[in-house]
Amino acid sequence: MEKEQNNNSNKTESRKAAVSPKDLATEYLANERTFLAWVRTGISIITLGFALAKVRIWLGELGLPNSPEFAQAGMGESIPLGIGMLLFGGLIVVLAAWRYSVVKRQIDRGEVTADRWMIILITILVVVLSLLMTFYLMLGATRM
Repeated sequence: MEKEQNNNSNKTESRKAAVSPKDLATEYLANERTFLAWVRTGISIITLGFALAKVRIWLGELGLPNSPEFAQAGMGESIPLGIGMLLFGGLIVVLAAWRYSVVKRQIDRGEVTADRWMIILITILVVVLSLLMTFYLMLGATRM
């Protein structure tokens, strides 16, 4: 029985790291830097999505949609793809704020744990976005 309790406590200790009071400021600032890095990433994705959608609108204002080359280039997909990127960038910022709050509470309690599911989620979302962008570019290249 004692051995079983010892094994359980070892598993818990390996997943959580105690934060000493003298390291609290460092932990808070590291958490804030991580949050800001996620926000910069979200803003970059939002900017790219806006540019992608805006290019389509700008080309439409020039009257290019009436040309056969424009219609065949697959440019009509840029607006939904751009909007998707705008939403994805916003989602990243929301997830960053949520994660910042979770880590702050963990620091306040004196224990910090890694959040594996968020890393997996963001990885999956970025891979899906990458595949969509690749498909979009390939579709445009085959139509030209």
